[in-house]
Amino acid sequence: MVAPHLNSDPPDIAAAKARLRAALRGRARTGDTPALIDAMRACVVLPAGSTIATLWPLEGEPDLRPLSHWLHADGFRVALPETPPKGQPLRFRAWVPGTAMLPGPFATSYPDAPEVTPDLIFVPLLAFDRRGFRMGYGGGYYDRTLAARPSVPAVGFAFAHQQVTEVPVGPYDVPLRQIVTEHGVLVCGGKD
Repeated sequence: MVAPHLNSDPPDIAAAKARLRAALRGRARTGDTPALIDAMRACVVLPAGSTIATLWPLEGEPDLRPLSHWLHADGFRVALPETPPKGQPLRFRAWVPGTAMLPGPFATSYPDAPEVTPDLIFVPLLAFDRRGFRMGYGGGYYDRTLAARPSVPAVGFAFAHQQVTEVPVGPYDVPLRQIVTEHGVLVCGGKD
């Protein structure tokens, strides 16, 4: 069980995050998706047979289905997230082309397939900074997932224009070591 404090930012940090999310709502989360996918492919340095967690696109997000198809064709196992009840980490389900997709909460879809454990997790970002701090959509699902799987490498992905000067950081926020954009991989420092 992951500690419940992961969504417990001090009021000033919570307010700063809410303001930034509101400011970003109108900002496009689209860009050169083929270049982003190529850069994401370059991040996969694990051996064939490893399980890589991507995701099924939501409206307005980059469509990573070509990445999932490429990974499958290259001998990787692909995992897609299932959004569980609030307060729990994501579960990952095996995906191969043709797998039936089931509807999940928040307009998500997940494979009608067994649960698997990823060896690498690609993390969607609403915003990020050079330190590697990220802002998601506010549900805390990836925060809880990464906290529950600290030994699994996580790589954030977004378009370069989603970078901000500084993401507000709470006491439990942990930076990503790598963030990939359509311009390549940003190796992050994690320093304030």
